[in-house]
Amino acid sequence: MLPAREASWSASDVLLYHLALGAGADPVSARELRYAYETDLQVLPTFAVAAPTLRDTAPPSVSMPGVEVDPRKALHGGQQIVVHRPLPPDAKAVAETRIADVYDKGTAAVIVQETQLREPKDPTPSTRRARGSAPSPQGEPYVTARSSIFARGEGGFGGSRGPSDRRPPPDRAPDAELLTLTLPQQALWYRLCGDRNPLHADPGFASAVGFDRPILHGLCTYGMVCKAVVDGLLDGDAARVTGYAVRFAGVVFPGETLRTRVWRDGSRFVLTTTVADRDDAPALADAVLTAN
Repeated sequence: MLPAREASWSASDVLLYHLALGAGADPVSARELRYAYETDLQVLPTFAVAAPTLRDTAPPSVSMPGVEVDPRKALHGGQQIVVHRPLPPDAKAVAETRIADVYDKGTAAVIVQETQLREPKDPTPSTRRARGSAPSPQGEPYVTARSSIFARGEGGFGGSRGPSDRRPPPDRAPDAELLTLTLPQQALWYRLCGDRNPLHADPGFASAVGFDRPILHGLCTYGMVCKAVVDGLLDGDAARVTGYAVRFAGVVFPGETLRTRVWRDGSRFVLTTTVADRDDAPALADAVLTAN
């Protein structure tokens, strides 16, 4: 178990996060204003992944007891959340993180971190609950998140390869197709939510690690696709999401258009997201969103 981090956010933080995902493109839409105006504000569950690092201004690192990875060799391989209850628009919380697994992929290692974002044991009376949520026991979790870090050159230590996370779509036409436009400045906005990795802002750094220009944060794509599914298939109600898991399969450059194909499977939505501008190059794969 790593040292717990205190986390707090306000409606302004939630508004910034939603705007960084492209919310408010239609500023007079009642649905968009539920993301972009503090009156009747709802919170996308993917905000839970950003909440613990909102105040960070230094580039992220993969550094923890017994683990030290060169950030130039680290890739975000996958992200999953399990939603226990809706996030309130302002709150104090505690983020407790542990290293859940380390897998040996031969040429690389995969480090799986699990973070539980929960109420503190003694929440302040001013904490405002999400619309429609009932009072809960002190310390009850909001969201459990699992992130997989792919560390190139760190494998070969004889460990388990780990389970397969493949979740292929059904062998039939998708039930829906959603197009999501990213903006040229999208990464510059999203980095204000706590991820100051220069890969997303510095052309020289991006070139040094093999990219023509800065790339979009994987977690920005992750959040944008969640919003697209909520708006397109869940009547714009973010509180219906109970889980969301993806594998990051390729890069997105700010300004490109995402194409998300969706297959309904009961309460599950199986997804693939590609970059429409580059012959449907993969962006998110093995993705499943669950809802009630």
